[in-house]
Amino acid sequence: MTQTRILRAVDYPRMPWKNGGGSTEEIARDAGHGLDGFGWRLSIADIENSGGFSVFAGYQRIITVLQGVGMTLSVDGIDSRPLLPSDPFAFSGDSQVECTLLDGPIRDFNLIYAAHRYNARLQWIDVRQPQRLFSSASTFVLFSMAEQIALSVSGQPWEILGKHDCAQVDTTGGLTEIELQSSGASRCCLIELNAIGNDGMLDAP
Repeated sequence: MTQTRILRAVDYPRMPWKNGGGSTEEIARDAGHGLDGFGWRLSIADIENSGGFSVFAGYQRIITVLQGVGMTLSVDGIDSRPLLPSDPFAFSGDSQVECTLLDGPIRDFNLIYAAHRYNARLQWIDVRQPQRLFSSASTFVLFSMAEQIALSVSGQPWEILGKHDCAQVDTTGGLTEIELQSSGASRCCLIELNAIGNDGMLDAP
């Protein structure tokens, strides 16, 4: 059985950062409330100024710049490469992280997950022509960067995702077919999540 939920960007609740230094729009999570108790969480953060990131002990993080020029991160004193739009970067939530904006404010997309509870895979996909993908993940989320992307899961009716909208798909096992179409060049992010002991993969046909 496959269940698809469409999450609209206009409905994402806004909440303060754990360290109070900024704000976040929460997209989805598996459980818990506020900033505690979740196994995985997706969000969009607005970074207005350079400064420190919150610590999420026991979690792994993957961050991607969505809007703005970009940033660099200092992770436990080690500088990252310049992080530009659609260039994901992974680091431990236990680390001490300082952000330096390259040229003005940015928005970024965040996956935070408990690596002892979930296996996760994140990849950015170019939708320049119709795409057909297959996933065995028990949960996957498709995040749209385009003004409009059409999505069909396992032959179900097509859904339209706008900019920063998401489709969250939960399955009971087996291989799930994902079809994507767009009227022009566009990008989306596919996040696959499996509870430990239920490994999932994504493959192009």
